[in-house]
Amino acid sequence: MAVKIPFRRELTFKYGQVDTVAPGVRRVIANNPSPFTLHGTGTYIIGQGNVAVIDPGPADATHIANLLAAIPGETISHVLVTHTHMDHSPGCALLRQHSDAPTYGFGPHGAGKIAMGIDVEEGGDMEFAPDHKVVHGQIIDGDGWSIECVYTPGHTSNHLCFQLRSSRSLFTGDHVMGWSTSIISPPDGDMAAYMDSLRLLLDRDDSIYWPTHGPAIEQPKPHVEAFIAHRLERQAQIVECMRKGVTRITDMVPRMYLDTPEFMYPAAGRSVFAALEYMVSTGVAETDGEPTLEGEYRLT
Repeated sequence: MAVKIPFRRELTFKYGQVDTVAPGVRRVIANNPSPFTLHGTGTYIIGQGNVAVIDPGPADATHIANLLAAIPGETISHVLVTHTHMDHSPGCALLRQHSDAPTYGFGPHGAGKIAMGIDVEEGGDMEFAPDHKVVHGQIIDGDGWSIECVYTPGHTSNHLCFQLRSSRSLFTGDHVMGWSTSIISPPDGDMAAYMDSLRLLLDRDDSIYWPTHGPAIEQPKPHVEAFIAHRLERQAQIVECMRKGVTRITDMVPRMYLDTPEFMYPAAGRSVFAALEYMVSTGVAETDGEPTLEGEYRLT
């Protein structure tokens, strides 16, 4: 039986309008809907007076103007970045024209892989470098709020979640979303790291998740458990493909993603590649040479 993930996609909002979504938490959603962003990028405002901003979003001057209009008379003291995809961090450069608030992140695009000696050439915000690099468990204190940094590589190698400690609310970026699973795309994306990061969340006491895209996740642990089960199910599907002599990713995807439109097959193929890379590293599968998107795979 296929794993059932309790997806929720419905969200009541207006582009450019600020909404108070929880005590001390406001959100403004950018008008950049797509198959990868759902309704668009949700930028969160933490606190009152001297506030933190989480994920300023894409390079969209209108969104930045809407964000600033949401906090008249207030000051941005911190800018926190979950990761460096183009719908999350480029807004930092535009925001800098209006605020001198320092940015906080794990590092530039590919930072987690670069630290391992792996070059990352995938697309991302190559212009962003945080003013302050943070590490797992680091606490960032502001005016009336305190945030814990939670390092969750996998979707990207520099992905962070941020917990508002007073309410145990975790801002999950693209690591865990309520409307969709995350795309894991090597070389910066890493399935082994992603699975470890999901399991990390099961050991935490977070009360609610606020992803950058889509609605809140009000039952975090069952949701994460379903995500883990889903990835294991995908690996089982890959094993079944190889048992039937289907050895190439382009042939696996249509068999595995029956409810996915064809224009999403390339993205699905990247996730299958990530899973196969992981399976090769753990000795479940093998290929000639290094794993590639175009390679042929077989069970060991």
